Formats: sequence, structure tokens, C-alpha cells
Amino acid sequence: MFKSIKRIICWCGEFKGKLYIGFIFSFFSSWFAAMPVIIAAYTVGMLIEEKKGGTRFNTKWIGFSILLMLLFVFLRFLFDYLRAKFQETISYELVSRDRLAIGDLLKRVSLGYFQKMNTGDILNSITTGLHTLENMGIRMVDTFIGGYLNFLCILIWIAVINPMISLITIASMIGSFVFLLVISKYSMLNAPVSAQADRDLTNAAIEYARGLPVVKSFGQDGVAISTMKKACSESKKIHLKIEWGFVPANCIHLLVLKIGSLCILLAAVYLGVTNQISVSNMLLLSFLSFSVFASIEPISDSAHVLGVIENAMNQLDALKSEEFIDEGGREVSLTQYGIEFHDVSFGYDSRLILNHVSFTIPEKTTTAIVGSSGSGKTTICNLIAKFYAVNSGSIEIGGVNVKDFTCDSLLSNISMVFQKVYLFHDTIRNNICFGNPKATEKDLICAAKKACCHDFISALPNGYDTIIGEGGGTLSGGEKQRISIARAILKDAPIIILDEATASIDPENEHYIQAAISELTKGKTIVTIAHRLATIENADQILVIDHGEIVESGTHKQLVKKEGVYKKFVEIREKAERWNME
Repeated sequence: MFKSIKRIICWCGEFKGKLYIGFIFSFFSSWFAAMPVIIAAYTVGMLIEEKKGGTRFNTKWIGFSILLMLLFVFLRFLFDYLRAKFQETISYELVSRDRLAIGDLLKRVSLGYFQKMNTGDILNSITTGLHTLENMGIRMVDTFIGGYLNFLCILIWIAVINPMISLITIASMIGSFVFLLVISKYSMLNAPVSAQADRDLTNAAIEYARGLPVVKSFGQDGVAISTMKKACSESKKIHLKIEWGFVPANCIHLLVLKIGSLCILLAAVYLGVTNQISVSNMLLLSFLSFSVFASIEPISDSAHVLGVIENAMNQLDALKSEEFIDEGGREVSLTQYGIEFHDVSFGYDSRLILNHVSFTIPEKTTTAIVGSSGSGKTTICNLIAKFYAVNSGSIEIGGVNVKDFTCDSLLSNISMVFQKVYLFHDTIRNNICFGNPKATEKDLICAAKKACCHDFISALPNGYDTIIGEGGGTLSGGEKQRISIARAILKDAPIIILDEATASIDPENEHYIQAAISELTKGKTIVTIAHRLATIENADQILVIDHGEIVESGTHKQLVKKEGVYKKFVEIREKAERWNME
């Protein structure tokens, strides 16, 4: 429990000062909260003493005491406000900072990270985990520390009045604290199980949402929903188990405090009746017996939640500790844009994909990469863009090893157009300007015209300000591809990577896409993965990949004269492209 609180305080970083000032305000708030009770007890005690024939009561004190109590009530809420002003914003500032940091981190890790981590796990850490910290982190620390500060203030008053009763108070607090430790330990043990249940539920929900088109087309709603139902059921069982495990210790914690309050009340009455303390002090102790533990009672919720927060912080630290692929990289400015692979080998885990691959792509030339599925074509493109680090060998761009670049400085020189286009749920304007946010309206329209998409965009109800669906779902495949090419044209990077950019385009859109690609690739260093002969034939160089090795290289005319993999590939493609329905 103390470890978790210390960890949250350390997490505050530069906001620690505001947190500590908040604790000071909380301390004074506790004093001012106790003062009206003390004044009321003193006043009632004086009235009783007068009735018993004691000192005459000054009636002016009643008005004065009321004003004092109103003042202390005001001061209490003023200091509560100041505490909230200093502390309540801290978690929002920190979580906003951490979400941005994680976004930057995810941009800089190897793509292999996303193969070993489920999307749901990452999403759960960014949303649920950080949301827990945002809503509960600082609040739980304040409940814990502020609660005991409040208790300490009242304990001091009790100790001044009667040390013996202060010992009863301390004993009750220690008794409750033992069960708070039990609650905290139980929470720490079960928080990882609870978090895993939440991650499983998130993964099941994402999987179900992504698979809905397949579910509907096969009419298998019952089968598809079963995983979701199972995840919901497991989450319910685990959270109920945790809750029922928390209840007994929490009840005993509260029982100990209630018994402590009763003991303080009985002791105060006994001391008052036997004239060992004054009537005013007896009443004061009686009043305080009902409030002395009021700030400690909610701490059981803090102890229960601290385990969840601890787990959320573990998830956050795990994300932050992931190794950056550009660790040690620097900002590099290039003047040349040739690409060289020197004896490069690479694999995913134990599966070797590229085996001692070497080749050169001269600046401002077009190189086509062909090969069967799984031969390593896309892997080569991913390594050029530094999405992964090579196992051995080196890759140079403009004579500089890619490992010496930061991700941003490397990718500022590269535009990529993929077969599977992803567009953001945003305006068409923002999607095209994604690669160059500072582009002018004239530049935007010029890029769209070159990509052959200006006409269909202009015909939309809101033109360039039309919001497109998630992933570009409201556009056709050809329209999405042309927008992605416009995005790459606007970026105007000297190196262009085309990963089967025309593979799934229908014949109606193909001539638009080819025209758009022609505009994109003028005067650039081009690396293209393609199956269509029209895309390959005019390449300055063709690399033929087979089982992770370059088995042939040359121009189209050179390679078709050889009996090899490329010639067989061409024959197959010619048959496929000549095929028609009679």
C-alpha cells in the first residue's frame, strides 16, 4: 500500500510541489472542520455549567460563537477549494502527457512489437489503465494522506483533553489499519487477474467488431458472439469474486472503528460523570467520537483501488520500457537517395525471411521486386523504412546506415503507398495533408489533380471538407487509393515505396491509378512491389526474390531471355492478363 502511494507520488514528477501544497491545504481544512465542533461543545458545556450553578454564561458569546463557526466553515471550504485547485488537475495533466508519450513510443518501436502484443492489450493500457490513474490516482493518495491528516488533527485535540482516551483512539486506528493492509494485499494479488479479464474483454469486443462482415455473410452470429459472451462472463465472475473477497475485511475495518468510537464515547461519559473532566470536555470528546474516524473509513476503498492503480502503472511502465528502434539515432539530412542492402538477413522470431540479401538501387531509378507470396518482398520495403531492425548486415540510404537515423528523419525522405489503404476518420482535406500539414490550398488541389481524385472529391456534398468513415469505409477502393497517392504526392518525398498499390484495383480505376502513380514517381527513387506486367516491364531494375534470396536481377528484356523464375512468372501473368470471358 505504501509502495503504491510512493509510486503515485513519484509519477507526479514536476507536479509534486502542487501535490504537497494540496496536502498542506488539506491539513488546515481538517483543523477548520474540527473547530465548529469544539466551539459548539464549549458553548453547550458553559450553558450546562451555568444551569448547575457554576459560572454565569455570557450571552454575547452565543452570537460571537455563531460568527466564529461560520468563519471556520467558510475557511474549511476555502481550503478544500484550494486543495482541489492544486491537486485535482494533476492527474489530467499527467495522463495527457503519458498518452502523448505512448503515442510517440508506438511510432518508434519495431513493428514486431505489434505482432507480440494484441491491439486490445495496447488499447486497454492507453484507455482503461490510464483512465484508472486519471480518475483515481491522485484522489486515492489524497484520501489516504488527507484522511490520516484529518485523524491526526482530531487526535491532537483528544490527547490534549485526555491522554488515556487518545490511547483508545490510537488502538482503534491500528486495529483498522491491520485490516486495511489485508485489503491492500488482497487487491494487489487480484488486480493483475482483473486487468487480464479487462484485456480479454477488450480483445473479444475488437475481434467481434472487426469480424462482423464475415459473421453476417456466413450467418454465424451465435458462434461469433460466444467468445464475447465468454469474456463478459469471465469478467463478471472475476470482479464479483474480488468484490466479495473485499467485503469481509472492509466490514471488520469499519466495525473496529465503530467500536473505537463507542469506547471513546463511553470513556468520555464515565470521566465526565466522575468529574475527572469538565462537562465541556466531556461533550467535546463525545462529539469528536463520531467524527474522529470519519476520514479513515473511506480509506478502505483507497486500499482496494490501489492494487488496480499499481497494475495500471505496471502496464504503463511496460509500455515505456519498450526498446525504441531508433535508440541512439540522430537527425540526418540527405543529399543522395540511393539505397543499398549489404548482406542483410532478417527473420520474425525463429523464422528466417531474408537470407544474406545484397543489392543496390541507384538514385532516381525504378526497381521492381517480384516473387511468390511470402518470399520477402514486403519485408524488404519494411526494412528500408526501418519498421524493423535487421538481424545482420546493413542498409544504407544516401550512404548513411538507416540505424543512424531517427524514425522521423528517415521517414521524412520516404512516401509509402500500400495495397491496403488506411484513411483516418476525418475530412478528405486532412487525410491528404497528413504528410504535409503546412500545405497550401493550391498545393492540396494540385496534388489531388495529379492523383486523379480532384473531380470526384469536388462532386461530394462538402468537397474536400467531407468527413470520410473510419478507414475510408465510405469511399470505393479506387477512390481511397487515389487519395493515398495524393497524400504521397503532397509529401513530395524523394523515395517512393509502392507495395502492390495496384494489386486490387478494378479495371475501371486502373488507368486513373496508373496516371496518379506516374505523377507521384517523376524524378524519384522508386521501389515497387507489383504483379502487373505493365508496372514491371519499364522498371530500370527487377529483383526476383525466392525463399528470401535474390535469385535473379536485371531488366525485363534481360530476364525474359533466361530460363528462370522471372520468365515463368511472366508467362503466368500473361495468361492471367489475357484471360477474358467469352
